[in-house]
Amino acid sequence: MRIVLVGPPGAGKGTQAQFIASHLAIPRISTGDIFRYNVTSNTELGRKAREFMERGDLVPDEVTVAMVRDRLAEDDAQEGFLLDGFPRNVPQAETLKKLLLQEWDARLSVVLELVVDEDEVVRRLSGRRTCRRCERVWHVLYDPPARTGICDDCGGELFQRDDDSEETIRHRLEVYAEQTSPLIAFYADENILIGIDATGPVEEVTSRAMAALRPFVR
Repeated sequence: MRIVLVGPPGAGKGTQAQFIASHLAIPRISTGDIFRYNVTSNTELGRKAREFMERGDLVPDEVTVAMVRDRLAEDDAQEGFLLDGFPRNVPQAETLKKLLLQEWDARLSVVLELVVDEDEVVRRLSGRRTCRRCERVWHVLYDPPARTGICDDCGGELFQRDDDSEETIRHRLEVYAEQTSPLIAFYADENILIGIDATGPVEEVTSRAMAALRPFVR
């Protein structure tokens, strides 16, 4: 099975990607992991990517696509994979479609969208508090410390990162919607898009995901 997983910040995409890939015995392929591997291994693509990153520029699509292609060519991905973080836009989606057809005579099985209400995302992310001393992350609603503002583990002060402020989160969601809406529409037109409710306990979301994917399992 060849899956693309999409969802907004705070949807639990990374967690669900790991669980789903494990259930299906396919590799989870994260663009973040691919970039780190190429850069730290000093591959030719990694060196190219580093040049752009050191200048503060976005890494061009052709470099990202080449990294993804190399990863998809590995033995463990021949029977399927779960892509997390790629594609991010319609041009990348079109390139992936051509790549799969040309290289492996294959198509995506399904695109799974994790659907979460914007206010729920804000609750999840804005409630995070980080310990200044040991860097453990707590949550004021879902994983609160015994004493407000104090880390249970080390007694350090808890603070809210700038990235976790409500204003920043809502801006990130706006950017995500602008960038991803065309991608969602693209896959809807391809008739391979399925959305699931990603609210509730992790195990329940995974169960919904597996139920949605079951018709595509061969």
